[in-house]
Amino acid sequence: METKRICALTMCRNDQFFLRRWVQYYGAELGRENLRIYLDGKDQETPAFCRGISVTAVDKIPGKVAELDRRRSSFLSDRAAELLASGYDLVIGTDTDEFLIPDPALGLSLSQFLSSSDIRVSASGLGVDVGQRIGEEGDISDDAPFLSQRKYARLSTRYTKACIIAKPVRWGSGFHRVKGHNYHILKDLYLFHFGYFDMARIKARFNDKSRIEGGWEKHLKKRSKNIMLCTQRKAWNWEGAVKFARIMETVFRPPYALNKPSLLELAVIARIPERFSKTV
Repeated sequence: METKRICALTMCRNDQFFLRRWVQYYGAELGRENLRIYLDGKDQETPAFCRGISVTAVDKIPGKVAELDRRRSSFLSDRAAELLASGYDLVIGTDTDEFLIPDPALGLSLSQFLSSSDIRVSASGLGVDVGQRIGEEGDISDDAPFLSQRKYARLSTRYTKACIIAKPVRWGSGFHRVKGHNYHILKDLYLFHFGYFDMARIKARFNDKSRIEGGWEKHLKKRSKNIMLCTQRKAWNWEGAVKFARIMETVFRPPYALNKPSLLELAVIARIPERFSKTV
């Protein structure tokens, strides 16, 4: 099997908690020399844990949540096109709290998995929005793998993102789709999202005045809903849940965006198998 050249890129602002984990994971899977990090604002310094990685601070992108996401996606689409033109076979674009993980049962690294996959324009992993089961799972610790501390997630179309590209394309906001192209969900590949997997962290972010003023308050309240669903709903068996979600997301599309997947607003909560516990 020929190994493909794969680069992962991200953009963040004041987010060392997730960026550190992003660097650790993608650096181990793809090689630190194949990471590109863009800091949103030249007032930020490169973290020490990014030594040896290409990190670029750019002028802060203006705007509130929706507008900011669009401008970031446009900027990163341009950077991805440059990377593909420079010789990379694939470019992965994610937020710092998102991790593409092949099923550990395959025994393949992310690089090996993607090198063996036929990706012509773009590809997605099945979206897994990790939550917290209140009363069973405590506050998250940065000293242990995330998935050793969290066992419940909502299978989510929001995180079934077209985040892997093989050709220069235009990402929609937040990598959720590729403009002008359909999406393809790779079997046994998952995009785990950890942005709102800890109630204590959500409450702490409510106290961040700059985020509230930037229009994030409603967004944060919405994301705490996932924790409530993971706490209150009975969890499906993983294999049955992902099979159901994959079929649904392949067949159904929202009427407002035919190149996005749909689960018809169903809340499918799944228990994450132990085999994922050391991945991130």
